[in-house]
Amino acid sequence: MIKKKIIVENKLGLHARPCAMLVKTASKYRSDLLIKKDNIEVNGKSIMGVMMLAAEYKSELELIANGVDEEFMVDEISELFKSKFNEE
Repeated sequence: MIKKKIIVENKLGLHARPCAMLVKTASKYRSDLLIKKDNIEVNGKSIMGVMMLAAEYKSELELIANGVDEEFMVDEISELFKSKFNEE
């Protein structure tokens, strides 16, 4: 199991397009992904779940991955956050 804290760097936060990119990326992998914000924990492969986080700019999220390819999934998702989902 891998846990990684990550900050939302794009100014518009996790709105529909970044959520879709995140879910699409996570769904490529066999591992499970949970995303935690404050005391809310959602399935990282569910667009409705990720949207429910209402993660705004500078929110801190925790990625919790578990499975055979967890490291690759967390690395690729981390890159999405670092690239600000190609919005800026």
